[in-house]
Amino acid sequence: MSCSKPRGECPGASSYGHSLHPREETAMYDHRRLGRELELFGTDPLIGAGLPYWLPDGAAVRHSLEEYVRTVERRAGYQHVYSPVLGKRELYEISGHWSHYRGDMFPPMAPEAGDAGRDGSEQVVLRPSLCPHHAVIFRSRSRSHRELPLRMAELGGMYRSEPSGVLGGLTRVRAIQLNDAHVFCTPDQVAEEVGAALELIVRAYRALGIVPARYRLSLPGPGGKYVGSPDLWRRSTALLTDVLDGSGLAYEAAEGEAAFYGPKIDVQVADAAGRESTLSTVQVDFHQPERFDLRYVGADGAGHRPVMVHRSIVGSVERAVAHLIEQHGGAFPAWLAPTQMEVLPVSGDQVPAAEEFARRCGEPDLRVRVSGPERGSLGARIRAARLVPYQAVIGAKEAVDGKVALRLRDGRRLDPLPAGEVLERIRALVGAHSTDLWDGTA
Repeated sequence: MSCSKPRGECPGASSYGHSLHPREETAMYDHRRLGRELELFGTDPLIGAGLPYWLPDGAAVRHSLEEYVRTVERRAGYQHVYSPVLGKRELYEISGHWSHYRGDMFPPMAPEAGDAGRDGSEQVVLRPSLCPHHAVIFRSRSRSHRELPLRMAELGGMYRSEPSGVLGGLTRVRAIQLNDAHVFCTPDQVAEEVGAALELIVRAYRALGIVPARYRLSLPGPGGKYVGSPDLWRRSTALLTDVLDGSGLAYEAAEGEAAFYGPKIDVQVADAAGRESTLSTVQVDFHQPERFDLRYVGADGAGHRPVMVHRSIVGSVERAVAHLIEQHGGAFPAWLAPTQMEVLPVSGDQVPAAEEFARRCGEPDLRVRVSGPERGSLGARIRAARLVPYQAVIGAKEAVDGKVALRLRDGRRLDPLPAGEVLERIRALVGAHSTDLWDGTA
């Protein structure tokens, strides 16, 4: 997802040991139902439609996702910024959002009560996108060609005035936390930056266990909603097409799906009912650098116009988590799971050993929970923790030997292993953002 999407775009079997095909299992999942049952998020009429709140387990998933994105971006040379969720109406008049996107924006507000409704008074709006703020940050000082490509990223809030009839769960909301970034580069750098952004998306999907439904080259269609000259549209379309052709990814072209300022690559995902939505995008924009008069000083000492590449790895956090809930049925990859380790003492005598093991789990920052006999029989506790990636059973012998009998979420049971070895191997898998539960045979 990036800053100017049309309305409607904001943006497995082994988990349980079932014999169903992954798609058949996924068809049983609805993130709204699971979100309530697993206590991940909720809604309340008093807060408002399209404004979900996050419960502790859901917040843990969201935090892990956001930290993953920030880490990936930082390693790829992005610099993170913060910008306000409000902006003057004039900002969006310059960017083109006010004339092309006003129907999706909340009404303007007057910063001072006395100015409300007065002609000529300053008006501010809740932003529907982040790109105008980033353009202003770029032009906040003189830029040299030596600084380019300048990769600017933000996990920031934005707001869409969605009709109440289309709101649902986390997929269509009014308050959005967007994983957004803008690369300011020379024309010669555009293709390489688009390719690198696409590779970040592919790598993130691998770590998240997401299988895209398709890649789409979104092109302009008939009508007057698009800005800029036809030559620039042809140029940006040719750039995206060349990158897609060189990537080896199969894709489909779709007219009428472009942003108002440029074509884009959309990564489509499908929900349990087969309905598609856009999760990630890469866009080429010659329009806003011109509207904001962005310039950099070239090697010749003259001013030159940069190109903006809009890029989002996981789109809106809300839509990404909704898809992950449905994709995995709540059985998230270990690095993303709200509880990563369930410690199960067989009897009350092993509770001290279980609590000590849990303390050691916390040292490598694993999210751990001790489930003692007061919660029921061992079998009942194992069933209650069926979505937790790792269950560490500690009986009398394990407590004495300093070992744990590890059960994996997919049904595998490991022979008792030293506690330190268990933690080291799990920490390595979680740190690598792997979708594997174990690094060897069990």
